[in-house]
Amino acid sequence: MPSELLPAVEINPSAPVTASVIFLHGLGADGHDLAPLAAELNLDGVRFVFPHAPIRPVTINGGYRMRAWYDIAGVDITHEQDSAGIRESEQQIRTLIQRELDQGIAADRVVLAGFSQGGAVALHTGLRYSGRLAGILALSSYLPLADSVKAEAQPANAATPIMMAHGTEDDIVPFAAGEKTQRLLTGLGHAVVWRTYPMPHTLCAQEIQDVAAWLKSVLQV
Repeated sequence: MPSELLPAVEINPSAPVTASVIFLHGLGADGHDLAPLAAELNLDGVRFVFPHAPIRPVTINGGYRMRAWYDIAGVDITHEQDSAGIRESEQQIRTLIQRELDQGIAADRVVLAGFSQGGAVALHTGLRYSGRLAGILALSSYLPLADSVKAEAQPANAATPIMMAHGTEDDIVPFAAGEKTQRLLTGLGHAVVWRTYPMPHTLCAQEIQDVAAWLKSVLQV
């Protein structure tokens, strides 16, 4: 059964839409948080979709209800992972991809992107998606449920370009977690562009420039 379509901030280009970037926010934020990136990235003919994650209790924050793609039990983000929540979000992102397909955008013109927890869902979903995507982008992030990816990854996205970027001073999603994911994916044969920056858990100007160049390359815009 398809999931209910998540509400989202949608930013359309002035030119005809030829590609889409579905960009997932981090824990506790919403689609508005990353929406200014659409103007900064300045990609001709690209629609940006910034969905809002569902509101759910988050254990590490005392059960406080906030927008989250899945629950986090503690400081160690790889411990007691919320498999049900992650897979629920996967289905919701698949529904968003299908909406782009229904609007005439081919799967290989869709990039799945995300920051932090959103990047984790982008990686998890993109690797398991049965249609060839244009690319997968994960900023300050990591791959959840990593033990199952070898068995569940789809051949269609075995050669899909992946870009990961991480701050060396990140104290939220440890740099080591991103680096471990990059090594895992490279070991599985994925082509991963890996960029690092001297910053905490955030974005920086050079990173945005690098992301823009990578998106232009994979989307040929």
